[in-house]
Parts: sequence; C-alpha cells; structure tokens
Amino acid sequence: MGYEGFDSIISSKSFSNEYNMVSMNALQKLGFPDHTKLLIIHADDAGLAHSENQATMQALAKGQVNSCSIMMPCPWFYEMVEFSKHNMAYEYGIHLTLTCEWKYYKWQPVMPISEVPSLVDENGFMHRTRHAFKENATIEDVEKEAHAQIEKAFKYGLTPSHLDVHMSTLCLKPELISLYRQLGHTYKLPILLNKQLIAFFGVNPDDCLVEDDLCVDNLYVGEYKDFEKGQLTAYYAHVLENLPAGLNQILIHPAFNGREMQGITIEHPNFGAEWRQMDYDYFTSVECRSILEKNNIQLITWRMIKDILWGISS
Repeated sequence: MGYEGFDSIISSKSFSNEYNMVSMNALQKLGFPDHTKLLIIHADDAGLAHSENQATMQALAKGQVNSCSIMMPCPWFYEMVEFSKHNMAYEYGIHLTLTCEWKYYKWQPVMPISEVPSLVDENGFMHRTRHAFKENATIEDVEKEAHAQIEKAFKYGLTPSHLDVHMSTLCLKPELISLYRQLGHTYKLPILLNKQLIAFFGVNPDDCLVEDDLCVDNLYVGEYKDFEKGQLTAYYAHVLENLPAGLNQILIHPAFNGREMQGITIEHPNFGAEWRQMDYDYFTSVECRSILEKNNIQLITWRMIKDILWGISS
C-alpha cells in the first residue's frame, strides 16, 4: 500500500463518539443547546501545492468551506501564509505534518535532519506511511519538529486558529496524544480530537483523554469506494441531510485537477487530483449552500471555539 489516507484503512465514513469518559459533551462545553447542529467544513493540505492553495482560497471566499490548515514543511506554504495575512476574515490552522505520502513529491522536516533523524527515511524525506512513522519516530524528535513547525508559522506571520495533524499521526499512541494536547495548551490553540478515530488506531480513548479535552462528535471523510462509483458528492449531500446534533467536522481536500496536482498524486486516485476537484466543486455549489440552510446547520470555526475556550480572539 503506497498511501495511507483515511479511506485506505477505515471502513466507516463517520467517526462518531461512542465513549463516555469525558463527562461534558462538546455542545455543553461550548455553551450551545443540545439540539444544535454545529459544523466545520475544513480544507486540509493548504500549502501542499499552488493548485491546492488556489482552490482553498476560492473555496473560502465563495464557497461553504470555513476552515483550512497549512502544511509548514511543504514548498507552497508561503503563498498560503501571505494570503492569510491579507484575508483575516478566514481561519487558518497549522496542519502538523510528520509524513510525506506521495510517490515523487517529497518534503523534509523543518528541523535539520541531524536533529530529528528518526523522522526521515534513508533518503532524508519524511516517512511515507503511518506504520513507518509509528515504528521509527521518537517522541523527542516529534516534539522538536512539531514545535519547529508551529514556530515557523508564527515567524512568517500566521495567526493560527487551531492545530490538526496530517494523516492523524499524533493519534497513533497515547504518548503522542499527550504531546498533541500539550502543544495545544502551550500555544492556546484547540486541537482536533475524535474518540472513535483514536480507537481505530488501537488506542483506548478512555485511557488517554482527559475531562478538559474537546472532542469532535462526528468526523466525516469521503471513502474511495464512493469516489470510484462516482458517488462522492452524493455522500457529502447525505452527510449534510442527516447531520446530527453536536460538533461535526467534514474533512475535504480542495484542489484543481491540473498538471501540477496530477503530477503530485500520480498513481494515487484516492485523494488524488480528480477527487480534490470534486471536493472543490461540491463545497462551492448552490446545492451545498441550500442543504445547509434547509437543515438549520450552524457553521462554526476553530477560531470561534478558541475564543470560547480561552477567551482569546484571533
């Protein structure tokens, strides 16, 4: 298996909370009535490429996408950070990036390789799979690299709304989840956690989450079988039509299906160029907007969550 996206390892399309260790649910912690349908429509992988950036910018400006996060080790991070400084109405998280999944398109850690040697393969690139990362990366090197990526974002003028993690690598072990939480507290930034997603990676949420953790109740990601059958947008419509009360997030990857993205995602149709174009098309569509309105879905951002949790305006 060359790539470990959500669809390649997880059969369920939604990661719904089934654990009761945390005493207060997200709506209670955020101060919303129990029947409220909260939704973040989040674009991962900003900074990956020029095409990804341009589609993300346009989806924020004219679509229903209301959140994105930037990959600081990637070559096109600077374009997205510069856009953020001139478009403060939108929100930009830091997509902590500790793996590099593509066949030919590669990146390295922000830290010098000599200081984080366990994070790279024999060619000096970040590991391609979760398995390789889990087997090789030390907690010390992960901590150094994560701090370096966040500090780099601040250095270039980003005002981050939250932290999330590329390929969910910080959910693979209890000690990594603890580090993830520590990063959020250190920088006063909310982090993306979902109990069922953690459980899927073999970690018991009851053993690693604490009462103060804010968990997304339902996390939605398209599956390859839907894309293969031409039903990806139908899946998104179904999610919106049946969205439950609680804190929900849909993860998408908007980009334009041109030569740049086709080259990056070569031999990789799952989360590939065509898929990313579909994400952009649907979440900038009239249909998407209409379904949100019809179902009384309230869009919320990580910035709003940050303000509620810490009283800190971005």
